[in-house]
Amino acid sequence: MVFPDACSFVLTPIAPHNLNVRPIVVPDNTIISFELESRSDDVIVALDSRREIVNKNIQLAVRKESFMLNLVRLNENNFLQTLRNKLMWGLDKRN
Repeated sequence: MVFPDACSFVLTPIAPHNLNVRPIVVPDNTIISFELESRSDDVIVALDSRREIVNKNIQLAVRKESFMLNLVRLNENNFLQTLRNKLMWGLDKRN
């Protein structure tokens, strides 16, 4: 679990084929570079709801952008309250 204001990138593998592949948390001022592996010459890269067909020899880099994004936040729940509800913390009356 990472707090929303933690200033971090969380790299999470999608559908890993073994249990040794785990998320990695790095500072948000890090530039993350990727090299692609594929059996075909072209691959589909999907980032931020956009996709592009690129050659597998391309190197990708991801970094935090300089602008901030404002989101609507409802006052009825905060991060810890949401965690407590979803993970059912405190509902076992035996403790």
